[in-house]
Amino acid sequence: MPSAAPAPAATPTRDLSKPLPFTRTVWPGEAARTRPERRPEPQRIGPFTKLQWLGAAIVGGGGLLVAAAMAVLAVRWLLSVPPLSDFVATYPGEYHLPETAPVGIPAWLGWQHFFNVFLIVLIIRSGWRIRNEKRPTAFWSPRSNGRRKMSLTMWFHQALDVLWVVNGLVFIALLVVTGHWMRIVPTSWEVFPNALSAALQYVSLDWPTENGWVNYNSLQQLAYFTTVFIAAPLAIVTGIRMSMWWPKTAPTLNKLYPVEWARRIHFPVMLYFVLFIIVHVALVFATGALRNLNHMYAAQGSVDPDAYAANWTGFWIFAVSMLVIVGGWVAARPLVIAPIARLFGSVSSR
Repeated sequence: MPSAAPAPAATPTRDLSKPLPFTRTVWPGEAARTRPERRPEPQRIGPFTKLQWLGAAIVGGGGLLVAAAMAVLAVRWLLSVPPLSDFVATYPGEYHLPETAPVGIPAWLGWQHFFNVFLIVLIIRSGWRIRNEKRPTAFWSPRSNGRRKMSLTMWFHQALDVLWVVNGLVFIALLVVTGHWMRIVPTSWEVFPNALSAALQYVSLDWPTENGWVNYNSLQQLAYFTTVFIAAPLAIVTGIRMSMWWPKTAPTLNKLYPVEWARRIHFPVMLYFVLFIIVHVALVFATGALRNLNHMYAAQGSVDPDAYAANWTGFWIFAVSMLVIVGGWVAARPLVIAPIARLFGSVSSR
């Protein structure tokens, strides 16, 4: 039987390579023709943005307030327990100084205190700037060796260090000569239980009622001793290691005292000074501002703790000293520092 003939292929009625015509019914909008610009990355300060830092500060601050409130309540309850209440009665927060200990704060101590504050504030400012300075605006070099250069900020920092050390040596010499060292150097082992008692009283917000004109409480005494005889020498020893006075061609000495050790200690010591200043100023104002300022700035006081509680002399001297410190802070810039640095060497832009 003959096979059927193949059916003829269907012939397309139109060109399938072209899309079908359509009538546009909806406007695609601007986004169909243009791409939106990418939003810039938020500026970061360290690992977080400003908004993240704000949130962290709010959450952290709230957490600290809750923790502080819990600590106050817990310590108040502990101090109501007979063993601890007896402990505070036995050790009220201070012990009697030797009979030869001087009473009062002389004027020279007030001046030393001001010079120390003025210098340490500028030292902290210049030290922080050194830590974050990437491109120094100017350089200083000694006249004896023009090839040895350091940033102008570094020179300013080290010049302040020299003045601070000189002021400290004068301060310690006067402490020894006048006997005032007994006010900040512990002279009895009772300093430690009294310091613990004072700390508990501070945390409970029932603060110790000492008269700084006669005697500091034991916690103050330990803090002043640590600042003057431990933190300050550490700052000096580590600072010298990183300074221009340290010998560069002394491999054995450099191996025994690596500069990395000095850097690891120097910065935490600076943070200690910052924390000490914040706590010290806060307590000065919280425990009788006018009386305390009269003690330190006006050299006025009495064995009566209520005396000079309404005298404003020390406050106004303190206010003037703050203006001087603020003026020094504002003036600590290359435009002012460079002419002073030229008196001791040469200043150049590179």
